[in-house]
Amino acid sequence: MKYAKLIRNGIIHENPVFVQLVALCPLLAVTTSAVNAVTLGLSTTAVLVCACVVVSLLRKLIPNEIRIAAFVLIVAGFVTIVQLLMEAYLPPSINEMLGIFIPLIVVNCIVFSRLESFASKNTVLPSAADALGMGLGFTLGLLIVGVIREFLGSGSVFGFELLTDPSSHMLIMILAPGAFFTLGTVIMVKNYIGTRRGGSRR
Repeated sequence: MKYAKLIRNGIIHENPVFVQLVALCPLLAVTTSAVNAVTLGLSTTAVLVCACVVVSLLRKLIPNEIRIAAFVLIVAGFVTIVQLLMEAYLPPSINEMLGIFIPLIVVNCIVFSRLESFASKNTVLPSAADALGMGLGFTLGLLIVGVIREFLGSGSVFGFELLTDPSSHMLIMILAPGAFFTLGTVIMVKNYIGTRRGGSRR
């Protein structure tokens, strides 16, 4: 039960995108399509879970003075593995679109915040559950923003064209301002629903 609670916490209660508002740079840059959003989200999740497991295993062996350097080395190793797998098995168009944002997982604040605040202080299973929850929460945030922006900006979802009339496409949604508008609107709706639910419980 406690592992399920940790996972649910990362997805809902402490969602990195809609609650903590961290790692917004890749969120705003790659969510022009749902495919790119999911790919980056799952890549970050894989790196986060693997890094947290390793740090948890080595937490008593890593000297406090070099822990940040050790974290960077561990994360960089897993990012390299993920990047090589993506280059081998994913279409070149996805790799070109994500570009620098895969290597930048090395300095993603979600990854380092969980390594520092949780994995370095807890055992393997809780650390893995926490990392999985945060990674899935990040992926969910990317997916929601990506689906909205792709549908309104290009008239498609996951590449499947739904609005064939180009005049119905809102070009601003696939530009930088559209990312801010979408993120702000989703957060507003989420907070409104949360407020209404809190009031109804009283």
